[in-house]
Amino acid sequence: MKKFLILLVLSSASISSGWAQKFGYTDMEYITSKMPDYQLAQTEMKKFSEKWAKEIQDKYGEIDRMQRTYMAEEVLLTEELKRKRQNEIKEKELEAREYNSKIFGMEGLLFQKKKELMKPVMEKVQRAVTKVCAQRRLDMLFDKSSESGLIYTNPKHDYSDYVIEELGIDLKPAKNALPKEKIGVVDTNPTTPPVTSPKQKSTTSKLK
Repeated sequence: MKKFLILLVLSSASISSGWAQKFGYTDMEYITSKMPDYQLAQTEMKKFSEKWAKEIQDKYGEIDRMQRTYMAEEVLLTEELKRKRQNEIKEKELEAREYNSKIFGMEGLLFQKKKELMKPVMEKVQRAVTKVCAQRRLDMLFDKSSESGLIYTNPKHDYSDYVIEELGIDLKPAKNALPKEKIGVVDTNPTTPPVTSPKQKSTTSKLK
């Protein structure tokens, strides 16, 4: 429904403004399921996940053994020894929880490993998407299997600089600052003129 509404709004905007845009959609789940590189990365991910899960399981197994041993020997222990054994168990529990968070928590080792393994695969997919969109002269491409929706947009339709200028934000780089390259998909359609921001227009008129 969310993607349908986006398409409806974009279609209405293109009709009202008098210019036509070409849309398309794809299914990334279907595409990646056919990619050997993706399947290999998934297999590697599973190995790391199972390895780390086993390590955490072993830690909690040790804690369980310590608790059972303590309960069996509790009546024979002095108060000082009881406190010592209880503290040892608590320390082991804390260590296990911290390790579990380190591996499976947000931005944990599993998350980082997934990014590392999937990055070359997704870059390969993105290059293919960009090439297909250029060849088919698509302005926007949607992924029907993803909530994020858009996976490609023609940069000539990016009006971010206009909005920033309307907000009164100066885009001029500070003195002695290194120039930043604008990251994005290059428009491979030479017949389509690029959008010129108001600042570029004023600069051009002065030079004339």
